[in-house]
Amino acid sequence: MATNKIKTNLTMLTDFYELTMANGYFAKGYKDTICYFDMFFRKVPDHGGFAIMAGVEQLVHYLQNLHFDEDDIEYLRSRHIFREDFLDYLKNFKFACDVWTVPEGTPIFPGEPIITVRGPVIQAQLIETMVLLCINHQSLIATKTNRIVRAAQGRAVMEFGSRRAQGADGAILGARAAYIGGAIGTACTFSDTDMGIPALGTMAHSWVQLFDSEYEAFKAYAEEYPHNCTLLVDTYNVLKSGVPNAIRVFNEVLGPMGIRPAGIRIDSGDITYLSKKARRMLDEAGYEDCKICASNSLDEYVIRDMIMQGAKVDSFGVGERLITSSSEPVFGGVYKLAAVENPDGTITPKIKISENVAKITTPGVKKIYRLYDRETDKAIADVITLADEVIDDEKPYEIFDPEYTWKRKTIENFRAVELRTQIFKNGECTYKPRALNAIRAYCAAQIDTLWDEVTRFENPHNYYVDLSQALWDQKNELLSANMSHLKG
Repeated sequence: MATNKIKTNLTMLTDFYELTMANGYFAKGYKDTICYFDMFFRKVPDHGGFAIMAGVEQLVHYLQNLHFDEDDIEYLRSRHIFREDFLDYLKNFKFACDVWTVPEGTPIFPGEPIITVRGPVIQAQLIETMVLLCINHQSLIATKTNRIVRAAQGRAVMEFGSRRAQGADGAILGARAAYIGGAIGTACTFSDTDMGIPALGTMAHSWVQLFDSEYEAFKAYAEEYPHNCTLLVDTYNVLKSGVPNAIRVFNEVLGPMGIRPAGIRIDSGDITYLSKKARRMLDEAGYEDCKICASNSLDEYVIRDMIMQGAKVDSFGVGERLITSSSEPVFGGVYKLAAVENPDGTITPKIKISENVAKITTPGVKKIYRLYDRETDKAIADVITLADEVIDDEKPYEIFDPEYTWKRKTIENFRAVELRTQIFKNGECTYKPRALNAIRAYCAAQIDTLWDEVTRFENPHNYYVDLSQALWDQKNELLSANMSHLKG
């Protein structure tokens, strides 16, 4: 976890085979071999049209603190499989890689190298686990949150899932990712004290149960928190007890103070039906401005259906299905070798071949361009190119489907934006931190550049992620060469 309060050295949070491979590379003379590794993912969770990049700041913190301490070395020595000269190398370990990444909050698509690491193979291999852990987790939660936020159609969404998260990291950094994805705040107090994500919340059912009556519970809360009086009305009976008692307290406690109530919250039952009835009761009592919040096992589909059915809900508190992305709890990012840099500076592209076509990698050193229509400012397509290619947006440019190459389109009047930025150079951090509010706003603005067909939940349009002709040729040549070798 990379936060201000927790400064743990996570160097040993790596799969053990990264260390056995590192020892082997060292023994066989590959210690200084420069390699390029790409992180990419193969499909969008929940069959969505896009994902959201998140977790970069935590990755930066990890890389800045990468080192082996004496306890780490002693542990490795105790395994009796690592060379002593390799352990000496680890004692003096200093991160020396270059790292490029897509900025947090950017919509991302399958197959794109959202992170590239260049450096000595031991180092670039060692960090695989944490690269994937940081980006997979937060990208998953940011993506899920944004689906829920879009379903809410402008109504506020609050992240309420800390108690159902997978551990402290899942709660704290999940809240961060949810905020990037569009949530307005979190129930997790630590995420507010540490990262400034607004902590939100009022009362639980236990507050209401503790008092001799629901009315007394509401009255006590209103007296203590008159300017933020949101009452939980479903402990006993929403319509016969909860809402009437809330109205009574609004009249008797807040009214004489000249304060308007903040709202009520419904956490169980048929919330659509109950919210309609509660809205009518509040309006008739003169509290048209009193908001209704809904919680209880919500997700994007439940929220969408509630709104379609006319629910009178102003905000949603979403817990377990958001913080765990329970409908699809894995963001399948992978980290694969893409190229080896030879001593003379030339590049040897590397490819992984599989009978599963989706698992065939795109070889070589690459970059990503996003092409925008100059008139609409909508994203047209992404193009992955070789690192030395430049897309000239002053000239027409032909894009084509990498699988069905006869599908081609020439685009004009567009602007080409390179997506990735460098965050480490020779091991030195060049990352420019951004305020979380700025990342969140950037995310919302970038999603607005996507066509509605891409952002819909059901059968979203397949956004174009194309290869440049030169990159496609390189991949095809390597495939052909490897297939010929297998046949031979």
